[in-house]
Amino acid sequence: MEREIKIKKRPDVSELAGEKVMIDFETGKYFMLKGSANDIWEMLKDGVKVSEIVNGLLDIYDVERTECEESVNDFLGELEKNGFISLN
Repeated sequence: MEREIKIKKRPDVSELAGEKVMIDFETGKYFMLKGSANDIWEMLKDGVKVSEIVNGLLDIYDVERTECEESVNDFLGELEKNGFISLN
C-alpha cells in the first residue's frame, strides 16, 4: 500500500548558508537540514506520497532506488517521531 504524508505541524524554517534550520518553538528543538533532507522538506505537502518523494530524488541524485527509499523512510520516520508529519 502506498503511504501518504499528512502534515501535522510546520516548524519555523530559516535558510543559513545554503542549509535549512528547522526550529520547533513548542519543544525548543532545532534541526539542521542539508543535502537530500533539504530536497525532501521542499517536496513535503499534505497528501504527497512517499514514492513521489523517492522519484523526485532519483531525478536529482545518482543513487540506487533501494538506498533512496531507505534514506527517505529514515528521514520521514524522524519527522514523524518529532510530531511534524504522520504517515498513512
